[in-house]
Amino acid sequence: MDKKRIEKAVREILSAVGENPDRSDIKDTPRRVAEMYEEILGGIKKDPSKELEVVFEKEHDEIVLLKGIPLYSVCEHHLLPFFGRAHVAYIPSNNRVTGLNHNQRRARRLQAKREDTRRSAVIDPRMIPFPVFS
Repeated sequence: MDKKRIEKAVREILSAVGENPDRSDIKDTPRRVAEMYEEILGGIKKDPSKELEVVFEKEHDEIVLLKGIPLYSVCEHHLLPFFGRAHVAYIPSNNRVTGLNHNQRRARRLQAKREDTRRSAVIDPRMIPFPVFS
């Protein structure tokens, strides 16, 4: 991620909206925004299916329900962060339980809210995601 380019772009946006990017209260804003993007978009070059490779052998063949998984991402249309909690239900295959506690990491990319549900189903068709955004 090119943080210097992001900083330059944020300075330009501040100027374009009529703000003085050198004003003392916002002079560090370009750096802060670049650091934020580095954190919340850190999954862009990662394969989201790898996040579901964490599995545990358990003798369990009933539905597994995980509630309140933290979820955050950035809207690809407006470049604004969104966050919430997701609930996911699935039936383990071959007594293998997926380590979904790491699931929120895969959302660290640009996406539309509606895409998160679709991507979960594509990664593992046995998963039935129930995203809840707040």
